[in-house]
Amino acid sequence: MSNWKGQRILIIGAARQGQALARYLAGQQAVVTLNDQRSDEQLQSARQNLAGLDIRWVTGGHPLDLLDDVDLVCLSGGVPLTLPIVVEAQRRGIPLSNDSQVFMEAVPCPVIGITGSAGKTTTTTLVGRMAADHVRLPRRVWVGGNIGTPLVDHLYEMQPDDLVVLELSSFQLELMTRVPRIGAVLNITPNHLDRHGTFEAYAAAKARLISYQQPGCTAVLNRDEPNSFSLSAQSPGRVITFGRSRPPAGQPGTFMEDGRLLLDDGSQVIDLIDPAEILLRGEHNKLNILAACAIAFAAGIPVESMRAGVAGFKGVPHRLEFIRKWNGASWYNDSIATAPERTMAAIHAFDEPMVLLLGGRDKNLPWDDLVNLIHRRVDHVVAFGEAGPMIARLIGSASPHRRPFTLEVTPDLESATRAAASVASEGDVVLLSPGGTSYDEFQDFEQRGERFRQWVNLLA
Repeated sequence: MSNWKGQRILIIGAARQGQALARYLAGQQAVVTLNDQRSDEQLQSARQNLAGLDIRWVTGGHPLDLLDDVDLVCLSGGVPLTLPIVVEAQRRGIPLSNDSQVFMEAVPCPVIGITGSAGKTTTTTLVGRMAADHVRLPRRVWVGGNIGTPLVDHLYEMQPDDLVVLELSSFQLELMTRVPRIGAVLNITPNHLDRHGTFEAYAAAKARLISYQQPGCTAVLNRDEPNSFSLSAQSPGRVITFGRSRPPAGQPGTFMEDGRLLLDDGSQVIDLIDPAEILLRGEHNKLNILAACAIAFAAGIPVESMRAGVAGFKGVPHRLEFIRKWNGASWYNDSIATAPERTMAAIHAFDEPMVLLLGGRDKNLPWDDLVNLIHRRVDHVVAFGEAGPMIARLIGSASPHRRPFTLEVTPDLESATRAAASVASEGDVVLLSPGGTSYDEFQDFEQRGERFRQWVNLLA
């Protein structure tokens, strides 16, 4: 929709995305109602952020009469389609949208969209760095979406020659029909089943980034991951791939060979990155770099800028973030690992003896593969939070004759940090890579990681 003036919009959820969308739509002279189940007292900060704007607030629940005389319902990322007011809106035939769809309908410049079950924030950040090296003022590169600031907040500032690098979650994609001309799906593995219900529904949400593309668009897909690569059949445009092995002859893509990261542009093979310059740990981060280079190639960003984007990049906070060395052990914050598969990738990034902190809230995901890896690779486990007792049952009793040699269950992350300190010794890696969400104890994974960092730095 290009003209929002007078349109009656109900926004459900007053968190980061809902606030940004309310601010934009109120500025477009829409009639905005912002609804949240939290109380006025809990929303005091949000209300201050939107002070002075003509916005109607309804708090403390989701009364169905909010749907009377509404033209559009917009959902924040944390709002499920199964919420009764959302179900009723669909029954009445009221269209649904969100901040990302509204953004895509109005953005004046090219957009790169990136999604995946793992690695999307690191990859998005890398592509943003590569683009920033290439783009010259007055052009600007905007990086955001599911990370940082919702970019609908910056629509007024964007110019036709700018470039947007947009991270998209499954929650955002499940309502989107307008998608970027360059779309990358890094991988699709079980995640957020507590929200989507089934893996099929979750995968379908991710696939919309490609299935809603038009001719002339580009899909960037992972050759090594079947659920991503299978989307090539749905792409109406060009397909560029990334993976460990060389792409088929004549097909452009990035790959690894003898430790080198390479690009086959369809006519020649080009050296991309000297492995000695990569500061990120883990094989999964090499794949993130290959993905970022494939996306940059799709966007016409030169190899020199790809190299500049990787050089000096130590990673994003809460993703295998080194905190400090204490008592001879190296402490790492991987709070972003909210699924067992992501914890497995983190474990594989290290060869040292390991103390692993696992827990949080379970997302109804399978833990068997992670448990098997723990029995092979992890010396000590501290299970914490809501999922701690379940994780301990799955791992089984500790034994001095097989890994893990010790297993402790604690009620929260602070006590888990102290427990890890008591068993860590010289040469160990102490890794927070929970495998569960933060919502049993924290606002989000970022707050969990920040608190962990504080507690580790207080160790004396």
